[in-house]
Amino acid sequence: MFTHSIPALFSKEEAREVIRLANEAQMAAGGLVGGLHHNIRRAEIAWLDDTGTAAWVMERVVSAVAQANREHFDFDITDFGERLQVATYDESNAGHYDWHSDIGDGPIARRRKLTIVVQLSEPAGYQGGELQINLGGAVWAAERGIGDATLFASFMLHRVAPVTFGRRNSLTCWCHGPHFR
Repeated sequence: MFTHSIPALFSKEEAREVIRLANEAQMAAGGLVGGLHHNIRRAEIAWLDDTGTAAWVMERVVSAVAQANREHFDFDITDFGERLQVATYDESNAGHYDWHSDIGDGPIARRRKLTIVVQLSEPAGYQGGELQINLGGAVWAAERGIGDATLFASFMLHRVAPVTFGRRNSLTCWCHGPHFR
């Protein structure tokens, strides 16, 4: 299996603090390599300083990924080459991110092995917005509990369905290593 769930990786209070840190870092329109493509992605994002005020967030993510990788994936993970990303998907613009994989064009994105996504919003605070992963034609929806984390192989197709009510916040981190062979 190329997915793994970690319930309550962050508490409700910690999830709120991550959102506060993202707002402090100033949210901006989320794009793709090559620019903004609103038909593919509509979200606001912020990058957290993983060595400063958000160091505790990165420490928690690294610890969880290390354990999950040992127990479930056994990928060759060597580093975390990108900062933490907080994304906000809002009903006001049908926030979403269409089907894609996280292995992209670019020296860092090519080395992505695992993706971890943490739900930061209360499940009752939004409708739609599911993180969905394509498991060989079957679509699987990630847990929506506040603080719940989902790990998956970065080459897997996944999306965030359009938010139809409220606002969904999530934290994403990518884990890197040598190219898949």
